[in-house]
Amino acid sequence: MHKNERQSLIKQIINQYTIRTQEELLARLQEENVDVTQATISRDIREIEIIKAIDESGEFKFTLLNSSQTQNQAEQGKLVNLFNDVVTKVEHVQFLTIIHTIPDNASLLAAVIDETHLPEVKCSLAGFDTVVLIVPDEAHALEMENYFNKIWNKQTEETIES
Repeated sequence: MHKNERQSLIKQIINQYTIRTQEELLARLQEENVDVTQATISRDIREIEIIKAIDESGEFKFTLLNSSQTQNQAEQGKLVNLFNDVVTKVEHVQFLTIIHTIPDNASLLAAVIDETHLPEVKCSLAGFDTVVLIVPDEAHALEMENYFNKIWNKQTEETIES
């Protein structure tokens, strides 16, 4: 099967099924008698611009960046992808959620968080390697810490699995 045909099939699978991992995508392709490597799937995902977005159940799933998704889903997908690349730690202190990044990436992460328009976040402040999110109270700070840790932990787990 040629690359264009395989990528077209991947788009169909992503649109038809809930796919959460590369392994699930690989299994669906094998059901279609398409034998490819994990590395090929990774390249296809980048080329097709498949991102991870949060679905109705609060879980991550693959989706096409340019599909009929809402702007918010696209922004969440950017946030998830960026988290995987730059975050080193997430915590909260009173009414603040603090996100530590690799050096010189905090302002980019803060901008993506701002674009996502999370209703709990009243303000973001970025330094060299730290983003501080101001939220209404400690309960919201803990909620945001859990939300961001869920993103970060899922990405970390999948990186380890790959």
